[in-house]
Amino acid sequence: MKTIQTTTKYIEWISAEDMHTNSLHWLSQLRFIKDEHHFFEHLISSFSTDLQELDIFSSDKEIIDVLNRSYRNTARLIDTIVKHEKELTIMIDEIDQLEDEKKYKETHRELSLEMDAFLQEYRALKTQLFNIIKGIKKENKLRSLFDKNH
Repeated sequence: MKTIQTTTKYIEWISAEDMHTNSLHWLSQLRFIKDEHHFFEHLISSFSTDLQELDIFSSDKEIIDVLNRSYRNTARLIDTIVKHEKELTIMIDEIDQLEDEKKYKETHRELSLEMDAFLQEYRALKTQLFNIIKGIKKENKLRSLFDKNH
């Protein structure tokens, strides 16, 4: 049996208020992620020696590059969504601009898909970082136990 994928066109019926709420929610998530990036940078720098010993990444530079790309992508999305939010007036100005309104809704749909993909990718990055730190902590604990016994 063959599955047919369809794209939902729910955006045709979404209200301006709902799009505004979506945008504010995305901005909140992205600003929190931006703060998390700073936390991860600090965490990585505090475990720098341990990261090199475990040889999980070829260098600290590699993991920092991954975080920097994510940080830049977060900043870009924040700018894009802020701009999108400012353009919401097209939807609520009570002037019929059907083509512009349709374009705004399409942009909103595209942003929704981009945010979903970004959040999924970011969760994977976070999971990877936490697993690395967890591995370092376990290794340090084992070393400590080993050193106590010998």
